[in-house]
Amino acid sequence: MEKKESLTKTEDQHRHYPAFVDVEKMLEKFAAVTREIASRAFDLFMDRGARFGNQLEDWVRAEMETLRSAPVKITENKDTINVMVGAPGFKPSEIEMSIKGRLLMISGETTSGSESNDDSVFYSEWRSDRFMRQLDLPAEVETDNVEAILENGVLQLTLKKKVEAEATKVAVKAA
Repeated sequence: MEKKESLTKTEDQHRHYPAFVDVEKMLEKFAAVTREIASRAFDLFMDRGARFGNQLEDWVRAEMETLRSAPVKITENKDTINVMVGAPGFKPSEIEMSIKGRLLMISGETTSGSESNDDSVFYSEWRSDRFMRQLDLPAEVETDNVEAILENGVLQLTLKKKVEAEATKVAVKAA
């Protein structure tokens, strides 16, 4: 049976790997991957003779070659939002997360070795060893004490909803 590996924001600091990172760092990572996908899509476009009409297909193919699929399921109840992300083959130390307001960003990259050769790729459905997801949550969440458990290739996050401040009554005085 696979050992359940759990992280909280405070435990993360003691385990020497960054599960939670600054939003700016995560946005930079997303931008770099987007540039990589765009470059690959352009290469595919040029390989087809620079003929217009299949640019979306080029982009989707470049994205499939660059990133692995990571299916997501988001549920909520009165107090929490639960997020499940398919991340088979990843260790907790290979997954990074950022939370800001209602935005949750998750990325993962395995350190498994990849073969390198000089052959030009004509077509490939071989998936990358990384994924990235940017998710809009149904409510704002607290960023302290986030529970993150990676078990059997599924990352399960339990996020506590922020308590909305109650409206205060203001007494109106006659002038």
